[in-house]
Amino acid sequence: MKLRTILLGSFLSIILGAANAYLGLFAGMTISASIPAAVLSMGILSLFKNSSIKENNLVQTSASAGESLAAGVIFTIPALILIGSEPDSIFKGWEKFNYFKILMYSLIGGIMGIFFTIPLRKALIENAKLSFPEGQATAKVLEVGNNAKKSNSKEAKANLKLMILASIYSSIFKLIQSGFHMISEVFTSSFLAFKSVFGFGVSLSPALLSVGFIIGKRISIMVFSGGAFAWIIILPILTAGTNSVNIDLMEYAYEVWNKKIRYIGVGTMLVGGIWSLISVFKFISIGFKNDSTKSKEAKDIPSKWVWAGMILIFVILVPIYNQDIQSLPLSIGLCFLIILMGFLFSSVAAYMAGVVGSSNNPISGVTIATIMFSSLLILFLKGQAENGPLLAILIGSVVCCAAAIGGDNMQDLKTGHIINATPWKQQIMQIIGVISASLVMGFIVLLLHNAYGIGDGLKAPQANLMKFVSVGIFSNNLPWDMIIIGAIVAICIIITNIVFKIEIHILAVAVGIYLPIELSIPILIGGLIADRIKTREKGILIASGIITGEALMGIIIAIPIFISGNKSWWPHIKSLEISSLIVFIAFIGWFYYQLKSKKA
Repeated sequence: MKLRTILLGSFLSIILGAANAYLGLFAGMTISASIPAAVLSMGILSLFKNSSIKENNLVQTSASAGESLAAGVIFTIPALILIGSEPDSIFKGWEKFNYFKILMYSLIGGIMGIFFTIPLRKALIENAKLSFPEGQATAKVLEVGNNAKKSNSKEAKANLKLMILASIYSSIFKLIQSGFHMISEVFTSSFLAFKSVFGFGVSLSPALLSVGFIIGKRISIMVFSGGAFAWIIILPILTAGTNSVNIDLMEYAYEVWNKKIRYIGVGTMLVGGIWSLISVFKFISIGFKNDSTKSKEAKDIPSKWVWAGMILIFVILVPIYNQDIQSLPLSIGLCFLIILMGFLFSSVAAYMAGVVGSSNNPISGVTIATIMFSSLLILFLKGQAENGPLLAILIGSVVCCAAAIGGDNMQDLKTGHIINATPWKQQIMQIIGVISASLVMGFIVLLLHNAYGIGDGLKAPQANLMKFVSVGIFSNNLPWDMIIIGAIVAICIIITNIVFKIEIHILAVAVGIYLPIELSIPILIGGLIADRIKTREKGILIASGIITGEALMGIIIAIPIFISGNKSWWPHIKSLEISSLIVFIAFIGWFYYQLKSKKA
């Protein structure tokens, strides 16, 4: 491996990790970075005559690790702050983000995810007939780029130019929206009918539009159907008998959603996560039996190094956890639990990546299952301890990072398998990507929290969900009626899938229920646009550029706010929601025109 390969992979891991951390905290969704990483890598390495398709693959392998690790961190770590943020909270959380602990939890979880999925490579990639959609798509992008380089490098450079142009446009949009506030971030409307409240909104975010395009029409409709169910059916039922006098209807709608409706999403996610585990457990066990007879010629990192690494991880993890637990025997026991759950859920995530892809991988579902089990176990051992939810989240954070990286590792190994790459080199680059992203992830989270406010400006839906589940179990204060309704919704979907032999992803619907309705609509629009476009590769390039531009500008806007400590550092220019909606529609028009245009 060349030094430039390592440096470029590390740099892109940091950049894409930062971008996805912002997107995940803002919208609760992250996007597989393998394709944009491959495109960026090809564009940069095209400047060197001796670059190759395998070098590009190594770079994207390292770069995509940053994106996946960001998901593991932002889905859980912010919950440690949110636990103690409520005025009358009896539970102990973090008063501020601890950079060193975020570094260690993300680093250990990420490396665990790589080590645990190495034995699965042969079973899931060489033997099983799983699609690994992003893995195949990335291989296609690499092959097209390699062919373009062999014949004429203009095509690869044109693709890079297109992606950069999309990034510039979306970053400008984000600057005038979140920096100067010339454009509203959301358009909302509400009304009273039959003495019930109806409300809806549209998040004016090009990144969400692009998310919808990448995940496609089918998943986008599922996410929107969850939002529609929550806001068009459940909200009017729960607000029946409302008198509009002296009531801000939209504010009231959000209050009902916050206190009741999103717990329906929690229930749907819980059952959906458990069902996902049941669905894949048999396959995982069979896969390991098949893998036990693998030949000596297998080109993975040797198993003795994997075992040595896991022992070292355990030795490092115990004293770190003991700082919060203050009980060495309990710390040792919980670290054994982390290793066990990390192994199980990394395997599940690797399998699910092959089925639905990394972008749709239900990492939040397996994390919820981890936190619920951990909470119940800690409750049994320690009772209603004030640090109980914190301990459960700490366990979940490492497991979540392991699961996120496990799915990404297998997706990248699928790409490598298609282009005949060497697995151990990819696994090393994955580790390098995890290390690089871990070094900056704590700073990124701290930066965004100080600038926007996690739980306020940045909704951090998954982190809030983890907090609700852990605190709710220890305080016996969960709205179980809403959770049961959500569980029933999930069971109905399962029955529908079995009886009618269709495939509705429960967790996609659950995310739609849990998120505010305004986030679902641009995702739906993006998915519908994707259905009308024949050349998907070009659309993915543009969409990836839009996501990268908006997310990175979000980071840039946050920097002066963080340094000055003044959230009003950027000059605010008053905007009108309706004019902002028109500007957003114009951006959609530009996006669609670019997709239809025959020019690169």
